[in-house]
Amino acid sequence: MSAPNAPAPAPFVGQKGSTATGIRYEVRKVGTGARPKAFDRVKVHYHGYFPDGTVFDSSMDRGEPIVFGLNEVIPGWTEGVQLMQEGSTYRFFIPWLQAYGLAGSPPKIGPKQDLMFDIQLIEIVH
Repeated sequence: MSAPNAPAPAPFVGQKGSTATGIRYEVRKVGTGARPKAFDRVKVHYHGYFPDGTVFDSSMDRGEPIVFGLNEVIPGWTEGVQLMQEGSTYRFFIPWLQAYGLAGSPPKIGPKQDLMFDIQLIEIVH
């Protein structure tokens, strides 16, 4: 039995997990920095694609990372990025309820569309 406030075990490359909301993740690169909180601003690189592998958006392809508040994006990103440490890269499978929901995000993302993202957390922006 662990202590009540024991730190979470350190992530490792290849570690897989899931959240209570159905988001699945795989650690691709372990970071060593801080973990962001729900209202932090972060700088990330990402590659977004459908489960069949079709890319719909990529800051990596544009060569320009994005900065945003974790409370300004889809719920799956808000929840998932908080699992990460600065410098880490995770792959996320985000079910449609935690993505763009019933409405989708036309024209690229349809209703009830599950999504996948490779996200590199570059830094928490202060």
